[in-house]
Amino acid sequence: MKSEMSGAKIVVLSGSGISAESGLPTFRDANGLWRNYRWEEVASPEGWKKNPGLVLEFYNERREKAWNATPNAAHIAIGKLEKYYDVVVITQNVDELHERGGSTNVIHVHGNLAFARSTINPSLRYRIEGNPIILGQTGEDGSQLRPDVVWFGEEVMDLEECRFHVAGANKVLVVGTSLAVYPVASLVHFANPEAEKVLVALQMDTIPFGFTFFQGPASVIVPTLVERWIK
Repeated sequence: MKSEMSGAKIVVLSGSGISAESGLPTFRDANGLWRNYRWEEVASPEGWKKNPGLVLEFYNERREKAWNATPNAAHIAIGKLEKYYDVVVITQNVDELHERGGSTNVIHVHGNLAFARSTINPSLRYRIEGNPIILGQTGEDGSQLRPDVVWFGEEVMDLEECRFHVAGANKVLVVGTSLAVYPVASLVHFANPEAEKVLVALQMDTIPFGFTFFQGPASVIVPTLVERWIK
């Protein structure tokens, strides 16, 4: 079936809302606090320098929850699209629920909890899956391992490649994000004016020009949308 639609490309841009439906908390939960620590204290280069043990504890907890979470109907439906279309998933999420839902071409612009990396060499990465990173655990270069995620104040990953994919898509699906976090939110402006553009979220303050907005849970709306697209 995919061969019949080989020229058609779908780009999915996903945010924390789709993972929240699998039970993973968003950064906005608990008023931006974690055990009375602000996000900046546990998710920034400054926080890392001040208290690396605390940062590791925070991400070890997040990693364990992410590894134990199960992909929901939206993840599985998006994975199903690959049988019929060329699909690229661009996600702001640091879990692997898209991959476990069947997607094979996933770009993690904010990094991936399933990997640790060298503190001084970002290209020196190690797959750790759901295992913790321990203070004193080092890479081949002798530096302390840290989560392979983008912290506040650090540059997002693969942004130019993401712009290329969005610009070349016949369909763009934005799901589970309020498009409030830049520069990733700016990707929607690179969509082809002729492309079908759909936004699925619980609520939105502003809907990008040319997008059709479906308000409600991703796990309910996305499977229905996918069924329409594959027919």
